Amino acid sequence: MTLFHLNRATSKLKLENLEKGEYYRDLFPYKQISRIAFDDVFVAPRPAEPMFITDTTFRDGQQARPPYTVKQIETIFDMLHRLGGRSGLIRASEFFMYSDKDKRAIDACRSRGYKYPEITGWIRAHKDDLKIAKSMEFKEVGMLTSVSDYHIYLKLGLDREQAMRNYLEVIEQALAWGISPRCHFEDITRSDIYGFCLPFAEKLMELSRQSGLPVKIRMCDTMGYGVPYSGATLPRSVPRIVRAFTDEVGVPSEWLEWHGHNDFHKTLVNAVTAWLYGCGGANGTLLGFGERTGNSPIEALIIEYISLTGHDESADTRVISEICEYFENELEYKVADNYPFVGRDFNATSAGIHVDGLAKNEEIYNVFDTSRLLNRPVPIIITDKSGRAGVAYWINQTLKLTGDNEVSKRHPSVGKVYDRIMEAYENGRSTSVSNKEMERLVRRYMPEMFRTDFDNLKEVAHNLAATLISKLSVDCNVILAKENYGCLTDFVQDYPFIQYLYLTDKDGGLIASEITDMRFKEKYEVLDIGYDFSSREWFQKPIQTGKLHITNLYTSHFTGQLILTVSAPVTDGHDNITGVVGADIMLEQLLQRECELEEGKKPEVLC
Repeated sequence: MTLFHLNRATSKLKLENLEKGEYYRDLFPYKQISRIAFDDVFVAPRPAEPMFITDTTFRDGQQARPPYTVKQIETIFDMLHRLGGRSGLIRASEFFMYSDKDKRAIDACRSRGYKYPEITGWIRAHKDDLKIAKSMEFKEVGMLTSVSDYHIYLKLGLDREQAMRNYLEVIEQALAWGISPRCHFEDITRSDIYGFCLPFAEKLMELSRQSGLPVKIRMCDTMGYGVPYSGATLPRSVPRIVRAFTDEVGVPSEWLEWHGHNDFHKTLVNAVTAWLYGCGGANGTLLGFGERTGNSPIEALIIEYISLTGHDESADTRVISEICEYFENELEYKVADNYPFVGRDFNATSAGIHVDGLAKNEEIYNVFDTSRLLNRPVPIIITDKSGRAGVAYWINQTLKLTGDNEVSKRHPSVGKVYDRIMEAYENGRSTSVSNKEMERLVRRYMPEMFRTDFDNLKEVAHNLAATLISKLSVDCNVILAKENYGCLTDFVQDYPFIQYLYLTDKDGGLIASEITDMRFKEKYEVLDIGYDFSSREWFQKPIQTGKLHITNLYTSHFTGQLILTVSAPVTDGHDNITGVVGADIMLEQLLQRECELEEGKKPEVLC
């Protein structure tokens, strides 16, 4: 890329400190839809080199959903690394750092040892916040430095000179501590580019030269007002905003990021436009999660980057499908069926392709080889032309049945589903059969293919009980050593759904127990201290395997309640098994307390 455009003899930039803010009422009338103005000024594309992606799934993306658990953040961070971090295409990932959970998540992700995505922080432009970043040894931290008069005059109650002075004080302190600031120019598409943004950016570049550290700029299209048209006027033209920073101030492309919102359906095209006009970084989130309408979807930026550069090896696009499955299964987020690249029907066609001819005709309708690139075979949308083979194909693909588990088009239940479909068309139906309708039909005629609600209940109960008893088994290391069993009493007071809590020695002899419901006291009192439990499965399994054991649900002989028994080995400081702790847990009450027991839940998560 040529550098001739940077050779300016003297700066003509000057802060314009207005008495009242500039709100561009001709462009943003508020009581009417915002306007896009054009003039005779056009700028040519000059793609950034390199182009890369930065992630804010755990910062901006987390503002649009319940907070992630530490484990979920770890898993998603691993996926970001596999998706594009290995090549450095996904250059950085941004984290909150305020709560204990934030800090644990940062530590967990740092422990991975990945070069990319680099873990960066986000703070408000306050020195107290900066102290947190310093204490956590961040090399780079984003700072909220709002630049529009809407924010400076109306929100902060300052003028431009005061705002710039406040920002620069924190930025100078960051540089003095060896932290590279990333200044978030909030609401840039409603700001005075030449009257505030560029003079501010020029100060930043001077501080960078003095300190020897990069000072980066994230151009934040907070309201989604940016437009990709090169002939549009400032402050809405993305091409002219980017080129103003590179040409007028000399900000290196690699120190610039574009962060957009999708209020006007332009977040992706604006991010790519920023790339094409010299902005190195496009900031986004997985699946476009972000406050209000969301951010640029990282998976879309990945595909667009490969389309522009031909660097197929820069990303493992198959991880995109894994990410979608994780969000749906683990985070219970329903991805729209028609969502690009990951939606259930994104590469499906209702053009009447018969499944027997699908392999021959796939390229006619498919955007690319989705089986190879996204690990997503081409789905079929069921119509009256699909045949029994089409019904079997839908079932196998939707339920992910392979090998001996696949159903044949000759399966009697496939025939019943097909007959119901054809009956509907014979009675005048003209539209395709939706996935929900297909699922209802298959559930009706092939219920054995689906997990029941009771299966789901058992899984939840097992997970919750495992978390609970693992915690207690750790406490019991101390209990056995000190022969002090008082914490058993304390424990059942916190968890009243435990029907009976008991502790044995390594031979199965009962050491101590707690009965939580006095209604059952007489029945349980037959189990005296020393009672031999060595023949019970819940005792034998932890002794044999050294692992936690959970029984199936059953009806308690003592209380008649539906319960499960959870047991775990108790060990000494040398990992020798010294006993077993077990609990009979009432299912109904356990599920009622699910929210507060889930691992990783914190007070800020509302239940």
